[in-house]
This record gives sequence, C-alpha cells and structure tokens, in this order.
Amino acid sequence: MKPRVVMTSEDVRRALARIAHEILERNKGADGLVLVGIETRGVCMAERLAADIERFEQRSVAVGAINPENYRDDNRGARSGLLKTGGGKAAQMPVDIDGRPVVLVDDVLYTGRTVRAALDALMDVGRAGRVQLAALIDRGHRELPIRPDYVGKNIPTASEERVMVRFSEVDGEDAALIIRPGIEGAAHSDA
Repeated sequence: MKPRVVMTSEDVRRALARIAHEILERNKGADGLVLVGIETRGVCMAERLAADIERFEQRSVAVGAINPENYRDDNRGARSGLLKTGGGKAAQMPVDIDGRPVVLVDDVLYTGRTVRAALDALMDVGRAGRVQLAALIDRGHRELPIRPDYVGKNIPTASEERVMVRFSEVDGEDAALIIRPGIEGAAHSDA
C-alpha cells in the first residue's frame, strides 16, 4: 500500500502563507518577532514563514533553531545550559529572545512531548515575552496539554499511522503523507 498524500506542494505553500498572515495579525506586525524552528523540518518551515513575512511586510524576521533531543522526558541525559547534540548546540539564536515574541515552529504536532522538550530548551536560552506554537499538521493524540496557535491542517489519524512531512530543502519535494504500518520508505515520521 502506498503512502496517502494529504498535502501537495501547493497545499503546503498555501498553508504556510496563511500561517504567516495569521502570525502577523496576532502579533500586530513583525516587530521583535523571532521564529524558532524545531530541527530539522521545523527549521525549514520557520525559514519559509520568515520569507513569507518578509515578502508581506518588506522586513526581515529573525529565525533560530532548536534541538530538544536532550530535553525529552525519554532522554534523561545531562541537562545543563546549551547542550552539545550531534556536534551542534541545543539552540542557535540570531538574537536575544528576552522579552520578544517567539513562535516555536514544528512540522507535525502529535503527543506534545517534542514541543514540551523544545520549550525547556528555549527557557535555557532566555525568557521570551510570549511563546506561540505553529505546526503545519496537527494530527491529534496529545499526551500533554499543548495546543498550537497556528495550524496548517488538522489531520485525524489512527495512532499506529505516521505522518511524514517533506520539504524540498531536506527531501527534494514538498508534501505531507500518511503512512500506514508496514509501508516501506518512511524515513522521517512525526515525533
């Protein structure tokens, strides 16, 4: 059985443009705004949102990256400051986030555990004025009380299914797929 396409390249483009507009509306513009992508595809998404915002507002927006791996509740390794993970830092911020509005960005929201870990990592970086959450896909099945402020698409799924978002920067194409158990080729799936 082949993976089921739930968002085409054009669907992804439109969803990101809509999310960028919603971010601007809720934050009354781009002043001080920082987009922080959760590695890897959340960073791609944050960069695209920043490009849309720049196109709409004719001003750039800071984009950071965060790797919450060492902050996950299923990885109880050392947690001191900016941890080294895979040769890089847990967070890479182009600006000081203290007092600024931060939009945490991820491709798929599932249980909420990755977002919780990313929030912990973000707190080690600084104290944002407020933190909002943007996800391209919300598939449900939350284990923690986390809800996105901005969603590209809500996709009800069975718990055994996987949602795979593909971005051209990493995967050579833009799409979102649902993969049922036993389907090969599921190199990246939601967290």
